[in-house]
Amino acid sequence: MAKTILGKKIGMTQIFTEEGVNIPVTVIEAGPCTVVQVKTKETDGYDAVQIGYQDLKESRANKPLKGHFAKWESPLKKYLAEIRLAEGETYEAGALITVADFEEGKKLDVTGTSKGKGTQGNIKRHHHHRGPMTHGSKHKRLAGALAAGTYPSRVFKGNAGPGRMGRDTVTVQNVELIKVIPERNILLVKGAVPGGRGGLVRVRYAIKGEN
Repeated sequence: MAKTILGKKIGMTQIFTEEGVNIPVTVIEAGPCTVVQVKTKETDGYDAVQIGYQDLKESRANKPLKGHFAKWESPLKKYLAEIRLAEGETYEAGALITVADFEEGKKLDVTGTSKGKGTQGNIKRHHHHRGPMTHGSKHKRLAGALAAGTYPSRVFKGNAGPGRMGRDTVTVQNVELIKVIPERNILLVKGAVPGGRGGLVRVRYAIKGEN
């Protein structure tokens, strides 16, 4: 059974259990994903498969990409990801991976790209304290002292200060799979996942979870 699938974040909503408990969930439209390449120890040194998600127009693919898909007789896909296989797992090119391969109640790891926030100050970016807000303090939201003036007379690398914030690869671990809707390729997972609406996410069974 495939344990990894690609999809996109639709948004958040809430559902109610039979006992009336309100559960916040993230809606993920996942798959179907196609196995576009099979790697083996004999040819590549390790066992893995490459999966593709979302159809791609032929006019938007370059020649190397077209040749890659033609070699494996696979339709053009926009997003690709590689999955390492466990001992004994086998797949054939062209096989489909769908949400029906996932079981409700299992724990998942969801990887996505966090929202970009542009250049931010040290207070928002690193949760630093602000200075006095009284009139004339001149130190309300500044970074403060960065280094001693006499020695070392420079700022050490890695100093927490203003800069670009967000748009990082983030993984939330051990989120519960609440509901699977196979006919709509929908997964409902408990809580929030990284990224904004429409963002690409990678869903897999939790590595540290008890599955």
